Amino acid sequence: MLIHGACHCGNIAFDLHWEPDPVRIPARACTCSFCIGHGGVWTSFPSARLRVEVEQPSLVSRYAFGTQTAEFHVCSRCGVVPVVTAAMDGNLYAVVNVNTFEETARALVQQSPITFDDEDPATRLARRKRNWIADVGFAGGQG
Repeated sequence: MLIHGACHCGNIAFDLHWEPDPVRIPARACTCSFCIGHGGVWTSFPSARLRVEVEQPSLVSRYAFGTQTAEFHVCSRCGVVPVVTAAMDGNLYAVVNVNTFEETARALVQQSPITFDDEDPATRLARRKRNWIADVGFAGGQG
């Protein structure tokens, strides 16, 4: 399944190639204040392929907080966060915000709350390596 998503104004857009077609898309509604404030509900499929296109890189801010192990790609024009990345061992990993999916794909989303507050940085990075999208490409200079 090809899932298209984008921030509200379309400056940060992505295509997520998820094979085989999912029956449901599991999504994690993180309970941290940043994700709650920005409507971040995240999904990933380790064998998926993600291609991100940034129209105007100067209108993208990167925000890292807490453990400083991930970057939230925030559109400075509309304020939406469609993608989060983490660089580990020379590879870029990512999750995408299901709230930025096209409507058809959003119908498959099964959301559940989760907290990562008690995770130490080593455990967090290991979980991301196992679960996040490992085939990530950026066009427009924001990788």
